[in-house]
Amino acid sequence: MGQMVIVVYRPRPGREGELLELVRGHVPALRAEGLATARAPLVMRAADGALVEIFEWTSAEAVEGAHHNLNVQAMWGRFAEVCEYQTLAGLPEAQRLFSPFDPVEL
Repeated sequence: MGQMVIVVYRPRPGREGELLELVRGHVPALRAEGLATARAPLVMRAADGALVEIFEWTSAEAVEGAHHNLNVQAMWGRFAEVCEYQTLAGLPEAQRLFSPFDPVEL
């Protein structure tokens, strides 16, 4: 069974475009490694510019495997250059009963 996850990326100043391009290639790269399902990811933008991505790993084991996959580690290294990760709870939108986000086209 797959495992759905929500990730929040806060772009570093001036790196918004680079982050968006990385997010666009994120799930396809995970799929190429057999780690993400065919379910289409959702990407949204918070009012402060953070990007929220929802996608499905193929399994809990896939999550662990990603931490030992050189291709995934290289991709995550590029993410670290252009963004910081934060929790969903850190977004003001997450404090609302119905959390509004702007859709991002992939």
